Amino acid sequence: MEQLKPYQTETYFDEMFTSEGKVKPHYRTLHDTIRSFDREELKLKHEQAQASFLRQGITFTLYQDNLSTERTMPFDFIPIIISSEDWVEIEQGIEQRIKGLNAFLEDIYGEERILKEGIIPEYLIKENPYYIEHLKGFPFPLTNHIFLAGIDLIRDDRGEYRVLEDNLRNPSGLSYMYQNRFVMRHVYPEFFKEHTLYKIEQQLDPLRQTLMDYSSRKKSAVAVLLTPGVFNSAYYDHVFLAQQMGIQLVEGSDLVVKGESVYMRTIHGLRQVDVIYRRIDDDYLDPEQFRSDSLLGVKGLYRAASAGNVAIVNAMGNGVADDKALYAFVPDIIRYYLNEEPILKNVDTYSLRKPSMRKWVLERLDQLVIKNVGSSGGYDMLIGPHSTREKLNLFREKIIENPKQYIAQPTIKLSRAPAFQDNQFYPCHVDLRVYAMSGKKVRVIPGGLSRVALKKGSLVVNSSQGGGGKDTWVLKKGERV
Repeated sequence: MEQLKPYQTETYFDEMFTSEGKVKPHYRTLHDTIRSFDREELKLKHEQAQASFLRQGITFTLYQDNLSTERTMPFDFIPIIISSEDWVEIEQGIEQRIKGLNAFLEDIYGEERILKEGIIPEYLIKENPYYIEHLKGFPFPLTNHIFLAGIDLIRDDRGEYRVLEDNLRNPSGLSYMYQNRFVMRHVYPEFFKEHTLYKIEQQLDPLRQTLMDYSSRKKSAVAVLLTPGVFNSAYYDHVFLAQQMGIQLVEGSDLVVKGESVYMRTIHGLRQVDVIYRRIDDDYLDPEQFRSDSLLGVKGLYRAASAGNVAIVNAMGNGVADDKALYAFVPDIIRYYLNEEPILKNVDTYSLRKPSMRKWVLERLDQLVIKNVGSSGGYDMLIGPHSTREKLNLFREKIIENPKQYIAQPTIKLSRAPAFQDNQFYPCHVDLRVYAMSGKKVRVIPGGLSRVALKKGSLVVNSSQGGGGKDTWVLKKGERV
């Protein structure tokens, strides 16, 4: 098959092809296998993959113009392959970042040394909407705040990995990572014959074990996954993880607090709960402590956690550490707590609080990316070079009206990889969300969720904005290519 040919790579780092148009060594076997199929075979396999997602109910909810639509995650069969050498850097960098951010959270809700020493401006914490002041001195189990993290990585035009974003509250998408692999193995078994990969399926037992690390009871401990319910956009994620970890999926009405302990209602009566993996935002967890109008949480849950009778993971108050305004200080956080240089670099980030910097950014809106520090999923974001004059003016007004709500970053030339869509091959921009679990120790799950901007020329990989997913392979050391 001749359709998968090298394309122009001079201005972007490409995952599969070198700048001279040659296939990179760790992609050669896959490339040769793809070329052995004709166009109709690939089209049929592509349709089979999409149908497999639909049959299994692998969907997410897209909210737009006050309407919700249930849809499958668009899938592309050409995987992202990470060499064993690159994976060592990613794994070590993610582990370092998790340890640094956890130390920061423990300090912020404790002695506040990093603020007293002036490493981080106090206003970034005390004015942060995700900072919960009454958590100071809270008994966080294991003195650990991060059970599951999703760290978003990109590769720049030199192929260097950089952290784009930290997700420490309720990172989603882990189920899609597993289902991408499941579909690939069933629809494209030929791809796996000549490759030795890390098996992500083997990480589900450690995920459960890590969750149970947070229980103070060693025997008969019970963990549950607390979901907002079927109408949540990530509900499939909740169902999958609860099933795979062998824990009960519950809603707020299934739990009750009695005597500062949490119990689950069952047909056999009340059963004590030790660990709650919550997929509900802080504000809605407990109507007694947070929003009184919440119908999603459990009254008295905060009291039970304060008494040390139940662990809530990820911990309350984590949002202060993955806020986009704080992101620029994560390298300083790593140096301060770990006395190490960051292994993975940040993307350059500019705060808009200072008038001089704000003026500089406003003069270059058409060259920069502007992000709302409190938004995610690609919402309330400006990509200057791809924006209309109307949108540029809108963001100019937003920044002038509320400058502390936004940050600016240079437009990174995201790496590209070939995709097969609409019965044709073309290059698309990609990023990678790597998941790490943390209990008594930190484990980085090999691979991750590769997200791809399937619209030609688009830089937005979020599924809510038209992006899709790819399987992610990590080659074991000594892999034959």
